[in-house]
Amino acid sequence: MSLREYQRKRDFRRTREPAGKKRKNPENGARFVIQKHEASRLHYDLRLEVDGVLKSWAVPKGLPARTGEKHLAVQVEDHPLEYGDFEGIIPQGEYGGGTVMLWDSGTFEAEAAKKGLEAGKLHFILAGQKLRGEWALIRMAKGEKGNEWLIFKADKNVRPIS
Repeated sequence: MSLREYQRKRDFRRTREPAGKKRKNPENGARFVIQKHEASRLHYDLRLEVDGVLKSWAVPKGLPARTGEKHLAVQVEDHPLEYGDFEGIIPQGEYGGGTVMLWDSGTFEAEAAKKGLEAGKLHFILAGQKLRGEWALIRMAKGEKGNEWLIFKADKNVRPIS
């Protein structure tokens, strides 16, 4: 998924979302963000900084809290790094219209994250204000869209999303 797709879906004259561009973030390194997004349905957006953008998944039930627990994660378009600081209301009628709230943020570790995502398997460690621990994203069978993944908890040191 590309940043162009993100920009194509939005009218930046109507929304306060950042237009952004692909860039490296020299300050924070590999950042993660989880945003609570009340759009057509309540969900959580997981965003991982990889290759100058925020790779993004909509996770309807939030990140799993118990070891081995699996949740659906639907990959959406890449978002600009600036989106990691975005909170506010996206106007109704605009793509993703609804309230976006920063739920957690911090850093993440993953060996060869870009290659792992391309291969459809990424193991990562989050160090956030609320979430700490290990998760994995596994792409489900490459179907028509190829954007459905499973996210599962890989250790016991995390508090559940509430």
